[in-house]
Amino acid sequence: MSSSQNQTDVPSKFQNKPVTDEAILKVTKEIVVKFIEAGRLSPANFEETFINVHKTVHDTVRP
Repeated sequence: MSSSQNQTDVPSKFQNKPVTDEAILKVTKEIVVKFIEAGRLSPANFEETFINVHKTVHDTVRP
């Protein structure tokens, strides 16, 4: 698919809408919770994992 075709798949109300810091934190939290539920995250590496996930989400939505 071309990038122009991908943009037409997204409803216009979501295009060019800024992503808030709160939304980034909520997504990060949900991902980290899933890691905990799956047994892939322990308290020993929580901080490092949270920081890495947050940076990845942030960089994805705000290039």
